[in-house]
Amino acid sequence: MSKPIVMYSQSYCPYCAAASALLTKKGVEFTVIDLGNQPEKREEMLTRSNGARTVPQIFIGEQHIGGFDDMNALDKKGELDSLLN
Repeated sequence: MSKPIVMYSQSYCPYCAAASALLTKKGVEFTVIDLGNQPEKREEMLTRSNGARTVPQIFIGEQHIGGFDDMNALDKKGELDSLLN
């Protein structure tokens, strides 16, 4: 069973779109929490990410991955697939 993947996002964010595209390319299901539509979730994101304010903020299970650049770096090092599975 794979870990739940959650991405806090906003609709106008190109990094959020890039993160969604990478996760889709990996063939994994993920939940997007759009802070534009659900602003009450911002506090939840801040708590889970230890105060990170930018989007996207990506979580695999309870592990905070960070933003798109962080996730992309993990992918380039070959470490993302093992986290996703």
